[in-house]
Amino acid sequence: EAVTVLLWWEPFGRPGHLPDCQRRYNISGCRLSADRSRFGEAQAVLFHHRDLARHGAAGLPRGSPPRPPRQRWVWMNFESPSHSAGLRGLAGLFNWTMSYRRDSDVFVPYGYLYVPPAPRPFVLPRKTRLVAWVISNWNEEHARVRYYRQLKEHLPIDVYGARGLALAEGSLVETVSAYKFYLAFENSQHTDYITEKLWRNAFSASAVPVVLGPRRANYERFMPPDSFIHVDDFSSPRLLATYLKFLDKNKPNYRQYFAWRKKYEVHVTSFWDEHFCKVCEAVRMAGNQIKTVQNLASWFES
Repeated sequence: EAVTVLLWWEPFGRPGHLPDCQRRYNISGCRLSADRSRFGEAQAVLFHHRDLARHGAAGLPRGSPPRPPRQRWVWMNFESPSHSAGLRGLAGLFNWTMSYRRDSDVFVPYGYLYVPPAPRPFVLPRKTRLVAWVISNWNEEHARVRYYRQLKEHLPIDVYGARGLALAEGSLVETVSAYKFYLAFENSQHTDYITEKLWRNAFSASAVPVVLGPRRANYERFMPPDSFIHVDDFSSPRLLATYLKFLDKNKPNYRQYFAWRKKYEVHVTSFWDEHFCKVCEAVRMAGNQIKTVQNLASWFES
């Protein structure tokens, strides 16, 4: 029978058009709704953390009608712990977690590699520039800004966004595809926190990602070791710059970073449609086991 998933808040308060999960993701029997009057019949209620933090616990469903016995409350968050205020007061409220972390109850990464049914030939776009970086949230305290300041002493970097060149709406992938390298620098360093900066801005644009985020071993859980360059591979930004200049001049070495393309394609997760449908699918597959997330903060911050 169909599963009703209720969005308690539409993420960031933007009323969206709710997707048809069957048509888009081949997930059947899903009814998505933002209509709170359906609370009593919903098998799952989805709470977006940013909105939860804004409204506080007072914004949660109140006792009448009481929470139905088999209803799952799902905590959904795609920001890192450094940018997730108010985690402390949420112990014992939710049944499931949904996030980019692989140990979430519903794991939805920002992107992933998959083996297509028939491999498509990969064509490397023409590269006329060296290093690009797109950044909207500029903060001098962030490790990524500090690293950039040192790196740019040794090689040219084109910065787009907050402090740099203008980027036309929808032109990011096309713009970055002219560059050999892309700085996929995360705003904070946490387990599994590997965002669209890598999956879309670098991989979809066919630029080699230079990553700053969790440790190399964490990246390698999601992608081949020779598909990216990690800042930790070098003892200083100067040595990283030297290596990028070497690759710029040595085509065969540079092309090695695309060897994985013979086998894999890139999937970039679409916000928020895929997330809503994935919850519905998880509810359908879960059976009757109900659990409670006792200590949300210590798990998410670990």
